Amino acid sequence: MDNSYKFFSNRDCKYFPCHKTSRPEDFNCLFCYCPLYTLGDKCGGNFKYRENGIKDCTDCSLPHKVESYEYIIGKFSQLAELAKKSAY
Repeated sequence: MDNSYKFFSNRDCKYFPCHKTSRPEDFNCLFCYCPLYTLGDKCGGNFKYRENGIKDCTDCSLPHKVESYEYIIGKFSQLAELAKKSAY
């Protein structure tokens, strides 16, 4: 695969795949824990908030799509800004 650094599939993981998919062969585990979670409603994924205020990403497959790599990397500057704010 070209650009193999953008894709990793851990079929040995007991949770694989951790979200419903019709194409497990294309399921990307690179961002196993979504780095965009902390962006809240600005992450761009298919999420909802539970009544208790917890973000529920059960129906989101954004970080697990091969084509999402550039999108996620493009959000790192926003994550860096959040990190700066929380450092003070």
